[in-house]
Amino acid sequence: MIVDGQLAAMVKSATTWIVPVIFAVTLHEAAHGFAALRFGDDTALRAGRVSLNPLNHVDLFGTVLLPLLLVLTSGFMFGYAKPVPVNFGRLKPLRLGMIIVALAGPMTNVLLAVISSLLFFGVGLVPQVGQEFVARNLVNSLQINAILCVFNMLPLPPLDGGRVAVGLLPRPLARPLARLEPYGMLILMGLFLLGYLSVRTGFGFNPLGWMIAVPAHALIRFVLAVTGQGG
Repeated sequence: MIVDGQLAAMVKSATTWIVPVIFAVTLHEAAHGFAALRFGDDTALRAGRVSLNPLNHVDLFGTVLLPLLLVLTSGFMFGYAKPVPVNFGRLKPLRLGMIIVALAGPMTNVLLAVISSLLFFGVGLVPQVGQEFVARNLVNSLQINAILCVFNMLPLPPLDGGRVAVGLLPRPLARPLARLEPYGMLILMGLFLLGYLSVRTGFGFNPLGWMIAVPAHALIRFVLAVTGQGG
């Protein structure tokens, strides 16, 4: 009975993450496509990715299987959508286009966090039987969008923050940073593994977790304050 109760609780928790994660990761990618088209690159348009339809951006593993696995094993959900193809060489002007295209995804997550916070004012209008479910969806949406924004703004290519940094830095500094792109995900995986092993062995040294958690909490507090939910 205890196992059945735990399973039911995990399934219930998963249902309150599904919609927030899907919209957070797919609209993040769609925003890149819209911004790239605005600056002259129609690669995403030709690939059918300049669309607000989440189904056009869903990745079977990153948007469905990974979030489900995480929520069943840790109670938290994270994921990603299919990256939108962008030919940065076609952006005009190049540097400004790169910066805006990169920022479009994280700024969309901030907008979704703000909308989620504002919608919380309407929870009382929902029939009482569904209020807890709707409230939990909105809270999870606020959290996942804040985390996605902060994670993607880490200044390491190929993350959005790395592309922004490459676009802003002087060329002598931008070039070596840009050369890190093929190794960016390996570096992130190494930092994640370091933090995981450190926590499991009792050292508690988790640099990647600290780099994400502290700014994400600050962003959540900011969103709550500007939407009148901070009291």
